[in-house]
Amino acid sequence: MQIYFSPEIINPHFQVLNVVDSTNKAVGNVAILFEEKKLYVYGILEEEGVGSDFKDLVTPYLKGLSKATSGLDIFSCLYVGCKKINLNNEDEPK
Repeated sequence: MQIYFSPEIINPHFQVLNVVDSTNKAVGNVAILFEEKKLYVYGILEEEGVGSDFKDLVTPYLKGLSKATSGLDIFSCLYVGCKKINLNNEDEPK
C-alpha cells in the first residue's frame, strides 16, 4: 500500500499532516511542533504492514525541515500499530 502526506494544517509554529493511502483514506497522522531550535514530532499509523513506508515518508520530510534551521534538535515519537519506531535505526524492535 502506498501512503502519502495530506496536509491538514500548516503554519510557522506547527504542522498537522494526515497520512492517507492511495484511495485518500486516512490511515494515520503526524504532528510537528517548532520551538526555537527544537522540532517535536509525534506520529501514529494504524496499518502495521507499512511501517517501513511510514519511516521512509517521514525521514526525508524531517531532513528537509531541519535544513531551514541550523543546529536543530529533533525529538520524535512515532508509532506503527502499537509498536514504536525509531528514525535512526538504533534500538529498534525487530
